[in-house]
Amino acid sequence: MKPRYINELDGVRGCAALMVMFFHFFQVKGFHGAQWKDLIQKLSIFGQTGVTLFFVLSGFLVTRILLSSKNGQGYFKNFYIRRVLRIFPLYYLFLLLYYWVFPLFSDKGFIPWPQQWYFWVYLQNFAYTFNWNISGPYHFWSLAVEEHFYLLLPLLIYFLPLKRLVTSVYILIAVSFIVRVILLKQGYSVFCFTFTNLDALLAGTLLAIKENKYGLSSFSFKKFGLQLLLLIVPTIVIWMFTGGKSLFFIQAFKYPLISYVYYSLLGIVLSAGKSNFLKSLFTNKFIRYTGKISYGLYVYHPLMFVYYTGHWDTNNFVLDLLICFAFAFSVASVSYFFFESRISTLKKHFEGNKNAGTKKSDPGFGLFNNAT
Repeated sequence: MKPRYINELDGVRGCAALMVMFFHFFQVKGFHGAQWKDLIQKLSIFGQTGVTLFFVLSGFLVTRILLSSKNGQGYFKNFYIRRVLRIFPLYYLFLLLYYWVFPLFSDKGFIPWPQQWYFWVYLQNFAYTFNWNISGPYHFWSLAVEEHFYLLLPLLIYFLPLKRLVTSVYILIAVSFIVRVILLKQGYSVFCFTFTNLDALLAGTLLAIKENKYGLSSFSFKKFGLQLLLLIVPTIVIWMFTGGKSLFFIQAFKYPLISYVYYSLLGIVLSAGKSNFLKSLFTNKFIRYTGKISYGLYVYHPLMFVYYTGHWDTNNFVLDLLICFAFAFSVASVSYFFFESRISTLKKHFEGNKNAGTKKSDPGFGLFNNAT
């Protein structure tokens, strides 16, 4: 039985994309001076956690589709072919443009192969973590984390019963924390590494297992709401007093803290009634459309921002923000309707056994798309 489609999660994905874009706009644009400008600059840093929201959402969506197809035919084949059809075409198209086309119109020249090959095999986040010689689209580190997760999770779900799966997930979350501590003590960054981002993806996995096993009731809505309140208050306090100081303790604990803020937020969205404010927000047509084209938005927007500010900057931050976003939306829309969606239609041939499934059968969504 084909899983049920959850419209609100398109909106959640759209909000995550807007958060990341807002953060990157101020990284590229960057301005200081008036107090209100400094405040906006500081608030924009929260947009960086949009990647964590993507991870939690992706962990949830990928887990629920794998759980629903576990007993079907072609479990591995269907999952990986559908992932390849959705992720690889745009990913490798952009790499071709970035490394071999754009340099033709720039005075910077071509990037040597030894500095780019990591991106072609999804090892760029390893290179950034361990300071290997690399040059490429930095934001693609998160796509590498996603691909590595896709290698691990299907194996766990296929070979482990639900109870042992939950135990394994908690063990991996603990491993993620330990690896983060070890790398920090060695002086390495923990921002990009696969094993220091597992707790965010696995938070989504836990939410999917909870939904699969128990469903999400109105009681869960109240529970998730209280949990969000208890988590978001210390998160804001920590940000206010320690933001930008790179303290060891904060670097070790902030990732799971933010992950479970978004875990709770997703729980609220999934268990809320029809008239809930969050459901109204995430089913807004613009937000859902943003979620629909969010993969292209994520891939293209940094380049669009850099190109615009390098050629047509008006020095009016509101106008520049609107133009940059419009630029990115235009390119992502063209990419989606004339390239991505045409290839994605092939996924219908790899849906697996429609009669297979677990107790709760749900749809699968990828990190940046409408369906796996």
